Amino acid sequence: MTACDNDQDANQAKGETFCRRAKEMRADIALFPEMWNIGYTPCPPDEEGRKGWQSQAIGPDDEFIAHFKELAKELNMAIALTYLERWDGAPRNSVSLIDRQGKVIMTYAKVHTCDFSMEAACTPGDEFYVATLDTGQGPVKVGAMICFDREFPESARILMLQGAELILTPNACNLDDGRI
Repeated sequence: MTACDNDQDANQAKGETFCRRAKEMRADIALFPEMWNIGYTPCPPDEEGRKGWQSQAIGPDDEFIAHFKELAKELNMAIALTYLERWDGAPRNSVSLIDRQGKVIMTYAKVHTCDFSMEAACTPGDEFYVATLDTGQGPVKVGAMICFDREFPESARILMLQGAELILTPNACNLDDGRI
């Protein structure tokens, strides 16, 4: 699933199509690639470009997220939605876990942001979270980390110690033998 660059309307429509396809395949949860709302588009290095890129950040009450909350309810399926999250100062690279009733039960912001990429324009998160997700098969404790977080063993260890049975790991880079 490849995003339509930073076209949020197109990404919303494409994301919905893939969620519906996942439901047809009897999935309990759909997980989006990292920073789906803007397709992990690069942050321009100049100040004006950076401000424009950061202005694409969305908040919990924005239509993009509301759309997927309604879709989760309609499909009776959890959705782990990724996006550039509006935040005081600079935005965050985040994932919100929406349960099958359409409620956000956890929002996690990437802790280990990369200082060598666009994420230098982001605010890092400050901790890892675990939430209990009610699925059709019963409850499961779910944690999350995003892409580069997996390079640090303590990310998974913290989630495991908090009781995570499933760790969602949205990603935007290619997975090769060194990153499986």
